[in-house]
Amino acid sequence: MVNKLFSLNIFLLLLVSGCSYGTSNQNEYTVVYTNESSQQKDEQEVATDYTIAIVPKVINIPYFNAVEEGAIEAGKDLGVKVIYKGPTVADSEQQIKIIDDLIKFEKVDVIAVSANDPEKLVPVLKKAQNRQIKVITWDADTMPEAREFFINMVDPETLGRHLMDTLAWNVDEQGEFAIMTGAKSASNLNEWLKWIKQHKKEYYPNMKLVEISATDDDPNKAYLKAKQLLEDYPNLKGIIGNSSVGPPAAAQAVKEAGKSGKVAVVGLSPPNPMNEYLKEGSAQIITLWSPKKLGYLTVALSKNIVTGSFPYDNQEILGVGKIRMSNDMIIMGEPIDFTKENVDQYDF
Repeated sequence: MVNKLFSLNIFLLLLVSGCSYGTSNQNEYTVVYTNESSQQKDEQEVATDYTIAIVPKVINIPYFNAVEEGAIEAGKDLGVKVIYKGPTVADSEQQIKIIDDLIKFEKVDVIAVSANDPEKLVPVLKKAQNRQIKVITWDADTMPEAREFFINMVDPETLGRHLMDTLAWNVDEQGEFAIMTGAKSASNLNEWLKWIKQHKKEYYPNMKLVEISATDDDPNKAYLKAKQLLEDYPNLKGIIGNSSVGPPAAAQAVKEAGKSGKVAVVGLSPPNPMNEYLKEGSAQIITLWSPKKLGYLTVALSKNIVTGSFPYDNQEILGVGKIRMSNDMIIMGEPIDFTKENVDQYDF
């Protein structure tokens, strides 16, 4: 099962015509999609020649693979070129280099980034803006002055409180628990953590948070962290995975320790990596949204902004649905819970 878990993290569901793959160095992976059909349009039609660069926190994990799939689908549907390029580890310095290379060597119209660090990326994003490149953020925000708007998946308070609820429901609202987060500097993860802790304080006084463990969105590191948590806290009743690599790693560690059903595992993950864990009881509830839809929405709004069309509240986005606006933050939708009863209904 461990091999199956980790193989999922490198499996790419994007072998479609029109994609070319290349590696600039061992820390980067690039997918470039060009819509060939748009190049074959009648010459009397106005050709769309926009290039949108999507920069995730990290590549080769199921969550961001699904985002990539949605982004490429949107590129095909909307007639734009999509460059999907990110680091192999969740590291802000690598992201800075990737963005700087995009500015220098690629003629991009928009850079859309899921920021590993909200402050460190500001100078390079401002550099892009000074070169007349539009900058937006998605999944994880940077400082407002460095981008036009932020595409959030769900309302952060709603999500953080809900994650705390899903654990409490499965441990009778008492006992020790731990949180496995991603990078300590990630703004979205920290916002969710804030609301998890606030909700625990307000509603679950008999539960005790014993540790917040950072995994840096690395599946191997997450697995080792989960094993360590189980060793360090023999009375542990539950683990919340605050980033997508956490729940699969925690569920595997719980299973191997013979504690399925004794230590509850909840958190954020695509359903496919958690399918068997949910069914066998090594995990209880997994929450997410559609990362594929997030990738699609990011490309759609990127194309809109480069043509001078800004998002607005209740705007209908083809292929996504209606979005909500809160100041300069877009909210894509509501969280989805996956359980052993419904997990087979989803495929991502």
